[in-house]
Amino acid sequence: MLALRSTAGAVARRSRTSAGRLSLTAIRNAPKASASVALIYRRAYSAPSTDNLSTRSTVVQLLSNIGSKREVQQYLSHFTSVSSQQFAVIKVGGAIITEHLESLTSALAFLNHVGLFPVVVHGAGPQLNKLLEDAGVEPQFEEGIRVTDGKTLAVARKLFLEENLKLVEKLEEMGIRARPITSGVFGADFLDKEKYDLVGRINKVNKDPIQAAINAGCLPILTSMAETPEGQVLNVNADVAAGELARALEPLKIVYLSEKGGLFNADTNEKISAINLDEEYEDLMSQWWCRYGTRLKIREIKDLLEGLPRTTSVAIIHPADLQKELFTDSGAGTLIRRGNKLRTASDISEFYDLQKLKDVLVRDREGLDARATVDRYVDGLKSREFKSYFDEAMDALAIVLPPTTSTSLANLATFTITKSGWLTNIADNVFAAIKKDHPKLVWTVKEDDENLTWFFDKAEGSLSKDGEVMFWYGIENGDEVKDLMTEFTRHGRSMLGDANLEARLHRAAKEASSSLSASVTRGAPQKQHARAFSTSARRPVSRTTMPRFPSSSRGYASTTNPNPPFGSKNSSNTQPARVALIGARGYTGQALISLLNAHPNMDLRHVSSRELAGQKLKGYEKRDITYENLSAEDVRRMAEKDEIDCWVMALPNGVCRPFVDAVEEGKGSSNSVIVDLSADYRFDSKWTYGLPELVTRSDIAKATRISNPGCYATAAQLGIAPLVPFLGGQPTVFGVSGYSGAGTKPSPKNNVQNLENNIIPYSLTDHIHEREVSNQLGVEVAFIPHVGMWFQGIHHTISIPLKDTMSSRDIRQLYQERYAGEKLVKVTGEPPSVKSISGKHGVEIGGFGVHSSGKRVVVCATIDNLLKGAATQCLQNMNLSLGFAEYEGIPLD
Repeated sequence: MLALRSTAGAVARRSRTSAGRLSLTAIRNAPKASASVALIYRRAYSAPSTDNLSTRSTVVQLLSNIGSKREVQQYLSHFTSVSSQQFAVIKVGGAIITEHLESLTSALAFLNHVGLFPVVVHGAGPQLNKLLEDAGVEPQFEEGIRVTDGKTLAVARKLFLEENLKLVEKLEEMGIRARPITSGVFGADFLDKEKYDLVGRINKVNKDPIQAAINAGCLPILTSMAETPEGQVLNVNADVAAGELARALEPLKIVYLSEKGGLFNADTNEKISAINLDEEYEDLMSQWWCRYGTRLKIREIKDLLEGLPRTTSVAIIHPADLQKELFTDSGAGTLIRRGNKLRTASDISEFYDLQKLKDVLVRDREGLDARATVDRYVDGLKSREFKSYFDEAMDALAIVLPPTTSTSLANLATFTITKSGWLTNIADNVFAAIKKDHPKLVWTVKEDDENLTWFFDKAEGSLSKDGEVMFWYGIENGDEVKDLMTEFTRHGRSMLGDANLEARLHRAAKEASSSLSASVTRGAPQKQHARAFSTSARRPVSRTTMPRFPSSSRGYASTTNPNPPFGSKNSSNTQPARVALIGARGYTGQALISLLNAHPNMDLRHVSSRELAGQKLKGYEKRDITYENLSAEDVRRMAEKDEIDCWVMALPNGVCRPFVDAVEEGKGSSNSVIVDLSADYRFDSKWTYGLPELVTRSDIAKATRISNPGCYATAAQLGIAPLVPFLGGQPTVFGVSGYSGAGTKPSPKNNVQNLENNIIPYSLTDHIHEREVSNQLGVEVAFIPHVGMWFQGIHHTISIPLKDTMSSRDIRQLYQERYAGEKLVKVTGEPPSVKSISGKHGVEIGGFGVHSSGKRVVVCATIDNLLKGAATQCLQNMNLSLGFAEYEGIPLD
């Protein structure tokens, strides 16, 4: 067996499990150590030493209190390997300057004392909002961008200069030279003058002022203001400015300082420790919980990193934890990198470059016979079963020998990672791939391997003997552990993986086995959160799709996969779904037919309407269909033969139960999905309530009985949901619908003459939507419906009492974060209009007018009652349940 050492002096990879990376003292006293470090370096900065080398040495020693000396030296070496401009771009939000100035300046001073010069760009959004609100000016936003008129720009520019000076002066007080750079860096043109007024799109970054500041020994502190070639000052979002600065400087680190200290899993509320985009992005974005501000931020960071070198990474971190994030493997915030995609090979012929393979194996070898030893090892692998894992650049290579008997274990025989591979986290990616393929694994490592703690974190057990450590995972049987330990104690490394290995490889390979040792390392069994975007227990290990319907050859979304790729471009189902529409005469039925006609994977087979029976269906072009008057018995026979994959019930309330019972009675009932557009099953716990933006999407994907929400109820819930934790009383919904909501059956509520110059209130209390919204949100809601004189579209004016004082800006931000990434929900500053939502497939929410007391807000919401209020939402639910991408067939504005 051949086992290779890890690269000497390899920079530790950022797997981010702190238990394996801190010294024993640091682990025992981590909180205490961090506090003491902060106290010491703050005191030092109040009277800085003139001896720079001494100061640097002292600071490095202090850093060792939060990480090992090796970690600190390796990261310092890494950060100083590039020009000063290329160390880091740090974006500082206005709230950080206001609330965490001491932590921020201490962190920046710390970096400067070890010879690093981060480029800092700051904003002042919260301060600007407060100034404008105090002046009685409501901040205006369009699509999340501040509309900046001349008055706002004047206030903003003065404020930015003040905040810049505040940060610079604080650094100077601590003995750190800093230079304010408030112009001359960002060149821009107008983003959209008609829409946003004095807001800029950066088209040029001048690095000279930054370099001049660094050459003078000063930290460059930039404001996020830009100028046109004519000298017009323009407002620019600080995140955008930081991104453009990063594109120009190509730094090793891009740091976003955040009060939250990172991105969070919206389902578990756990901090997302690390994201490797090449390996995890599609899977991560398909998670139902990856939404709102988290989803938007990840997408923006991916776009940024794709244009930068792979060595660049993004960190989202609280300023108080900046040192730990930068100088330890465990980190403290959220680390995002492009990473590297992995390849596998199970035969020597599958390596695209055999010489490259040998070069990789040689790089960890010592001695004059290195090449000859590796040549013999590779020759031995030609007749040997194995599986290898590597990236395209082969910065990482692992070779696993599978078990040869029922009692032996897979053995990690080779594991080699370059410095670049450690820094880009390939080691973790490789090991994750190995663990996916090999549920049980054993390996050995030299006791003095500098990365020993890394392997401890990967293992579930270990045993030391004669300068070597044996690790394993996946062994649950006590007898297996006992046997493994006995064999290792008796025979050492020779027994691992294959007792007959030496007999199968020639003698030279045996010599290589004795001269090369497997490289694997890491501290004690993992107890703290590892650097992964979610815990492995929550991540699906496979994207294999399995038929939902055992009796059908048509493949649907896997019921074993808890997190199908909702809303992604890829569907887990590639076969058309056979659809029957019961109740096709109404407006909703017609709208759904139009959507199904444009859907690439929906095959409408039957439409039922008593009034239109015998007539040809219009608006559907995939096949000729004639309206039928299907009875419950007809439906039962069709279900018996398993002719339909999805039944859509578009019937009035109280009518569809016989048809649902008929489907249930058919032998193929378990093979079909039912989506009911009426209210008949909205309160039935056996049915899944299908509002994807608020209900767990995985629940909808696994459901076969889905109750489609009401139109009024959809808009009301979306309009109230973000504020449920802040309610101070019962919300009241004043809703007005176009007369299409009254259906096609003639009544005073859809009589155009009766509605002219009129508005008709009805069901003023105890409307079924009142009960529906209250039931779903878990709070009592009052609902007062009306009918207006337009055809389609609903407007809600929602009065919401608050338990605590809140500002309009706070509430708007809450909604923007909650619905970020939701393609069918738009949050605006102004109250939305019915005219703009009619014919659209989403919901618009805006207004956010706060009473002078700060204890009541009025939120407005609009929805097209026939589309997102009915047909569009129905198609979302059909897509999810049938295994198609959530928005397939839905026109997105």
